[in-house]
Amino acid sequence: MELVVGASEATMKSVMGKLGGLLAQEYTLIRGVNGDLQYINDELASMQSFLRDLATISAGGGQAQSHGHRMKDWMKQIRDITYDIEDCIDDSAHRLHGLRSDMYCYFLVNSVYEVLTWWPRRDVAAKISVLKMRAQQIGERRERYGVNNPETAGGTEGPHTGHSTTAGFDAADNQDASLQLVSMKDPVGVEHHMKELEEWVTNDKNSCGVLYVVGFGGVGKTTIATALFTKFGDLFDHRAMVTVSQSSDINAVLTNIKNQVMPQSSSQKQEGADGILGRLNQGASAFAAKCCSAGTSEETRGETKLDQLKKDLKEHFDNNSYLVLIDDVWSATTWDQIRKSLPPSKQRSRIIVTTRFQAVATTRRGEEGDHTRKVVPLGIEESEKLFKQAFFESKGNKVDKVPKEVWKMCGGLPLAIVTMAGHVACNPNKSEEEWLKVCKSLFPESGKDHGKDGRKDLTQEEVGRIVSHCYNDMPADIKTCSLYLSIFPKGQKISTKRLTRRWIAEGFVAEKQGLSVEDVAETYFNHLIRRKIIRPVEHSSNGKVKKCIVHDMVLEHIVAKASEENFITVVGGNWLMQPPSSKVRRLSLQESDSKRANDTEKMNLSHVRSLTMFGSLNQLPSHSFKFGIVQVLDLEGCTGFKVHHTEEICKMLLLKYLSLRRTDTKQLPKAIGKLENLETLDIRETNVVELPKTVCQLERLVNILGGDKRTRRALKLPEELNKKKKMKALRILSGIEIVGGLADLHHLTELRKLAIFKLSTIGDDASFKDLSSSIEYLGGYALHALIIDDESSKFIKSLDDMSSPPKFLVALELSGKMVQLPGWMTQLSALSKLTLSVTALRTDNLLLLSNLEALFSLTFSFRAEKQDSETMTILAENKLSSDGEITVPGAGFKSLKLLRFCAPLLPVLSFSKNAMAELERLELRFSMLEGLCGVENLAELKVVHLILDDKDGEHMTKMVQREVEGAVKRADGKAPKIILDQ
Repeated sequence: MELVVGASEATMKSVMGKLGGLLAQEYTLIRGVNGDLQYINDELASMQSFLRDLATISAGGGQAQSHGHRMKDWMKQIRDITYDIEDCIDDSAHRLHGLRSDMYCYFLVNSVYEVLTWWPRRDVAAKISVLKMRAQQIGERRERYGVNNPETAGGTEGPHTGHSTTAGFDAADNQDASLQLVSMKDPVGVEHHMKELEEWVTNDKNSCGVLYVVGFGGVGKTTIATALFTKFGDLFDHRAMVTVSQSSDINAVLTNIKNQVMPQSSSQKQEGADGILGRLNQGASAFAAKCCSAGTSEETRGETKLDQLKKDLKEHFDNNSYLVLIDDVWSATTWDQIRKSLPPSKQRSRIIVTTRFQAVATTRRGEEGDHTRKVVPLGIEESEKLFKQAFFESKGNKVDKVPKEVWKMCGGLPLAIVTMAGHVACNPNKSEEEWLKVCKSLFPESGKDHGKDGRKDLTQEEVGRIVSHCYNDMPADIKTCSLYLSIFPKGQKISTKRLTRRWIAEGFVAEKQGLSVEDVAETYFNHLIRRKIIRPVEHSSNGKVKKCIVHDMVLEHIVAKASEENFITVVGGNWLMQPPSSKVRRLSLQESDSKRANDTEKMNLSHVRSLTMFGSLNQLPSHSFKFGIVQVLDLEGCTGFKVHHTEEICKMLLLKYLSLRRTDTKQLPKAIGKLENLETLDIRETNVVELPKTVCQLERLVNILGGDKRTRRALKLPEELNKKKKMKALRILSGIEIVGGLADLHHLTELRKLAIFKLSTIGDDASFKDLSSSIEYLGGYALHALIIDDESSKFIKSLDDMSSPPKFLVALELSGKMVQLPGWMTQLSALSKLTLSVTALRTDNLLLLSNLEALFSLTFSFRAEKQDSETMTILAENKLSSDGEITVPGAGFKSLKLLRFCAPLLPVLSFSKNAMAELERLELRFSMLEGLCGVENLAELKVVHLILDDKDGEHMTKMVQREVEGAVKRADGKAPKIILDQ
């Protein structure tokens, strides 16, 4: 039996902060309870110290007191009263707001206020008195039943555990400034599988076939399947990747496949320009497709819907080849339905299925072209190779001091090996003897070998033992943040920024050691990557992780921990969890059928402080959308959003984080100004084009995220923002429209990111000067990212006149019809990400930019919807000025790893010898490409991705592809991969 203490301690830390605030303002809220509040505060401080000791002893391997039923029950009582105290404090803040002492006629108004709030103040005081009594009883009960103080295995309390949990987490020392591209690595130990399976994929004798990859959870099935999918995907006309798991329905799976293979809109194509990894990630879960069908009628979701999906896929696949990867199939019946729904092709088709169960592979035995591959654990040498690879990825050192027993005990299972490697890398001070003790404690039955080469395979319980140990070793703060991952559905690609902003709103992250709260959250996230708890799956062009995923078995462990602590309640999805016996604190709704809706009807939702929904709002009972103390409300991508929902949201006065991204929201009501605690407002990709002026009352607002990045639809801000110099706490202002009266932003000195999607009626000199002066001024404070989309280009051209440019910019994007670059651009020594209009693609500009030593990614893009004559003239003149081709200089660009071009017509691009010595990825999106020369001069190039938007340029593009393939062949056989998407 194990104890979960991380989340309890985090909640207690939050409560004590709120108690301190309540004590400070006690006389303006509730009189006569100061003694009770102080007693509760002191009692909680003692309980918190106890929990810290318990966490330290548990992580250090102490078994004596920390695993008893009495201790576990007492901890549950601590957790429950902590939650109830926090509810009481939040409820008092919801009902009693207090008055400002500097207001006019304060004493008179305050007397009236005390009369009007007599009953709620009395009610809150009574609750505090009851909570004080409960705290006393918990302490007495502990003594009465002999729950003793925790002790180490040696009988004394001390620091000699060697674990990071004891010392806490040093965010400053764990900052990671390195930038890299997330890429598919060659799987370890599967070479013998890959050789045979590659022959199966490319064999033209069979027009169709299914490959079943069968094996234990964590053995590497998905790794092998994904490697095949990535390597041969571009040989097929269409490809799709979906995760099925335990409870996905057939409609959801087929809808997801259809969405990936059917023709995309222009905006979707633009979004997919991040490369083949982006395409892979589209299909990581069938869950999103299920959500899209939520809330529809039974007729639509039933047989008629299924028949229509089959018809659509048949028409689309009939004359096209396709490759489909169906991951983690649990049910033979479900697979049989999917197989029947995927039509044969007149060309050729390949389907790859991964499953833990042999029964799935034998469902339709004997069909021509089918093949089954059983994946077994790795051998000792392969295990060691994988361990060291993962160890160095986690920035470990001195791997020679790690005894071989550490990876041998993992039984050849890649999941266990990789997780253990992350654990070892994050504990560099442990000695070889200590690691041997860890192995002995995990597997007391020493002498029992595991895995291949005659050893006994690990059981699922033994794998869980390793994962649990690695999890328990983490610092308490990061352990709490990892529990939060259980909110997201299995297979879900989790946005880094979405996750870290929610951590901040929940109070799990705070400023420390001189770092901002955002920097600390990023450090925690990177530490989870080092620990191999999460895995990066998609990169951003700034070199940081954009999206991550959690392995099924790791997530299963985290969900169990979160449920045990009543930290998060998950309804639906892939987890068959019992309804909570106590109050629901954080709710994640991952299902949309009527049965799950009935489950929520039975729950006590009055104490919900965090609500996350995936799918349709119809799955939530109508009366349940009234949450008085909710602080985090995340409805991203939900359907069925109505006007009354926004009205209810505006009554959630304690709300800190509100995401309505990709919902049907059309307008925000004036009542939004009542949400005085709101810190993040995310209304991207909605129909909201203007904020009400009451938003300016939200003095704590930190992030305003609006507009649409793909379509460049912008969000208009209220004029009061400038007139009254409001919202000085803003750090991110993204997707906005700037009009004449809104150009003065000098008062936003905390601003870290400014993204202007539209400049309107800003032709007068005063507006130009105000905006330019604001950027210049804010550049001397915290401004790190600047995006300006200026269709007229008048303002962008005026930027060259800045006397003091924003020298600390890390990311810069300038879109318009600019030709010459601002002269100060070479002074941006910290700039790592630069995006420019393709009209600036000139040889002389590239020579100028080559001096930016920190530049990680460089993009030249064409954002205009139509190819106007002025733009085409500029492109032609640029080409002529460079003797018919654009030449990349042979020196400079010391850190550049990603280079992208996106334009209807790309001239000949020529790379000089020794050009871009660190470049790893080259992406070109075009309708016509005139030529690509000197690619062989790019020494570190790994991928060339050609994306053709117009079939008319197909012949020329294939000729360029063949020339590049011939040019980049290397003697060592490590030529870059050439990908052509049409």
